[in-house]
Amino acid sequence: MQPAQPQDESELSALLEEASKEERPLEVIGRASKRDYGRPLQVEGSVQLEAFSGVRFYEPEELVLSVGAATPMAEIETLLDTQKQLLAFEPMDLAPLLSGAMAERRTDSIGGVVACNLAGPRRPKAGAARDHVLGVEGVSGEGARFKTGGRVVKNVTGYDLCKLLSGSFGTLAAMTWITLKVLPRAEKTRTLLFFGLEASTATALFTRAMGSAYEVSAAAHLPEPLAAVSRVDPIREAGGSVTAVRLEGPTPSVMARQAGLRRLLGDLAALGGELHAQRSLQFWREIRDCHPFVGRSDCAIWRLSLPPAKAVEALAALAPAPADAFLDWGGGLLWLARPQQLPEIPGGEALLAALGIHATLVKADAAVRAAQPFFLPRLPATTLLAERIKQSFDPKRVLNPGRLYSGL
Repeated sequence: MQPAQPQDESELSALLEEASKEERPLEVIGRASKRDYGRPLQVEGSVQLEAFSGVRFYEPEELVLSVGAATPMAEIETLLDTQKQLLAFEPMDLAPLLSGAMAERRTDSIGGVVACNLAGPRRPKAGAARDHVLGVEGVSGEGARFKTGGRVVKNVTGYDLCKLLSGSFGTLAAMTWITLKVLPRAEKTRTLLFFGLEASTATALFTRAMGSAYEVSAAAHLPEPLAAVSRVDPIREAGGSVTAVRLEGPTPSVMARQAGLRRLLGDLAALGGELHAQRSLQFWREIRDCHPFVGRSDCAIWRLSLPPAKAVEALAALAPAPADAFLDWGGGLLWLARPQQLPEIPGGEALLAALGIHATLVKADAAVRAAQPFFLPRLPATTLLAERIKQSFDPKRVLNPGRLYSGL
């Protein structure tokens, strides 16, 4: 069946209103790069939002951009690059991980990024995608058109629906237009590398570096088998684990902070090297897009958010093999690979709850995604809240039903 392709908000509203009356579930599609992210859908049709693409306005001096939800991320990045600006939350591109192959150009849309609340290595410093969304226009599951937020942060009053829609995976509304805050690109970037550290030493280094006054913008740790698959020469040829810490900003500031950080961390590890400019950019894109696990078709991939202080304990309990996990967000994010035939997290929900971990099943075969909860641990209060919110936006369960929770 060909997807419905509304050309404007009026057509989209009429389509969803009719689907709600008929209780006909639909899949909401932007660029279709994340169709396999989340639980499999049981729908009777789909709605393609590709018509909602393009730049409504871009005001570099005001640091604000408004675009259609289906606008390709590749176009947005190219546009921002002309003004030496960027989306500071470093939006992750899930397409390589889900498809199993790296691409030269992004194929995802800004609507998918916001709907899944995807952020990269700069997340601890810059915040999540939802923290950079100023305004959203869209249509609810009942066909009601709405607008929330505005062009500046102070326009957000009352319920902040921008944050609610960010991370809703298209289950609450079909977003049509999104207004975002943008920021200047850093003048200089330096990534300090430390080779051969154990995870415990790496996390101690993270704690000291990210708690310092040197404004670290990213910190990650790769065990040797995962460092060896990098396309960045110094990482691939390290011959051991790689721990990386990034500094960004004006040139004099970066150079001064780099010298200070070296002194601060000197007793923990000898500096293994540095990445400058393009190599630094390429490495952090690999971390951002989970490159170490791209092509692992035999694995289910979990994304675990946790207290950095629990990172070493979590690694010991969940990833006995070095090739099974790596750390981002200064230890606050753990990527975990599990065999497709044994996708369950060792220790189950009790261990996750004890360690304060929130787990998301990012990639797996359809059968695994249907059998496994998308989020763990399952909390009754969270499920009840999700049900109430879904009832308010989409009472007939029209939009992406079942993608996050069974029956929703």
